[in-house]
Amino acid sequence: MVKRAAYQLVNDALDDTPVVLVVGPRQTGKSTLTQEIARERFAGNYVTLDDPVMLAEATENPKGFLLSRKAPVVLDEVQRAPGLFLTMKLLVDKDRRSGQYLLSGSANVLLMPKIADSLAGRMEPIDLFPFSQAELESSPHNFTDWLFGGDSASSLHCIGQDDLALRAVRGGYPEVVQRKGQDRRNAWFQAYVRTLLDRDVRDLANISGLTQLPRLLSLMAARSGATLNLSGLSLDTGIPHTTLTRYVDLLKALMLVHYVPAWSASMDVRLAKAPKAYMVDTGLLCHLCGLDEEGVFRDWMRTGPVLKTLVANELTKLSKVGKVKPSIYHLRTVKQKEVDFVLEARNGSLVGVEVRNAPAATTEDFEGLRFLDELAEGKFHRGVVLHTGSEAVAVSDKLFALPISALWS
Repeated sequence: MVKRAAYQLVNDALDDTPVVLVVGPRQTGKSTLTQEIARERFAGNYVTLDDPVMLAEATENPKGFLLSRKAPVVLDEVQRAPGLFLTMKLLVDKDRRSGQYLLSGSANVLLMPKIADSLAGRMEPIDLFPFSQAELESSPHNFTDWLFGGDSASSLHCIGQDDLALRAVRGGYPEVVQRKGQDRRNAWFQAYVRTLLDRDVRDLANISGLTQLPRLLSLMAARSGATLNLSGLSLDTGIPHTTLTRYVDLLKALMLVHYVPAWSASMDVRLAKAPKAYMVDTGLLCHLCGLDEEGVFRDWMRTGPVLKTLVANELTKLSKVGKVKPSIYHLRTVKQKEVDFVLEARNGSLVGVEVRNAPAATTEDFEGLRFLDELAEGKFHRGVVLHTGSEAVAVSDKLFALPISALWS
């Protein structure tokens, strides 16, 4: 069994917080994780709202539902009964003991109206994404912590490009990583998308007839890592702008896509303000774009978005579970100078990460990182160019060229 990096985060939160919410896309292992914790510290007190009887009770009588189940208790798929949150707030306000409710949800309930406010200061959310490559490798190290530390890159493990292609088409969904061959992976993804659109979208939005969502999802997959351009998507899909905005918000609430916001500098420099949108999993991306392992490897340049999405997702997952927990941004000026990822620690320290579809880094590949160093006003800690090769090179005391596999070494 793959050990989840979020396991300790959840237990630590339960030690001092009344309500803990594990949130992530469907089928990322939330139920497995919460059931394990329920056995260890909740005496197996576990309820899933996928059970229609439980769902009906929780929806029709939220107060009675919660009062009849003595805390501590695990409530799975809690987004299906949003009325529970207000009742939970009232109960927690009367009894502020830690570790009363462990919730899990396949939609980001914090984006749902009134939910975020109802449990503010009472609930700690913890993201659970598909497996990171570091989790699959049982790596004891966290690359984002290394970025902000002072250790050298001399001991980083190296792999070849062919392994990157397999990692990309496989992704990190627990069920998919166990399947052999692209046909079996595609079968799972096809059923997965159908379930999301047939049930989860309607549960969340209470609307039907979303026949345009599959095409929108495929277009967003093809543009993963690009600046979010709703006007362009509206033209390409024929979906009115206001409707499209709602649909994209649905995909974000279901955690199928996530945003990397634009970084802003204190200096007088005109920077792009729009976020970049990434698919949450490269396996799902490859499925939607019709790419298999051979296709990704053979046509690597055309599939550059796959590579950047692999890096974006790994950085996002690692940043949630490491010690530093940096925020992640992108940088682009109106004159097209850019850095793929800008990581900012709470103390303001900055790290830049560039991704290149090449077996080694060139001098030009560091231009964006040097530009970030100028903007950072003394807060630039380190810059890294990640490439598809196998050599780790220190260009200076601050700049490094590393294989992408450094993310999970």
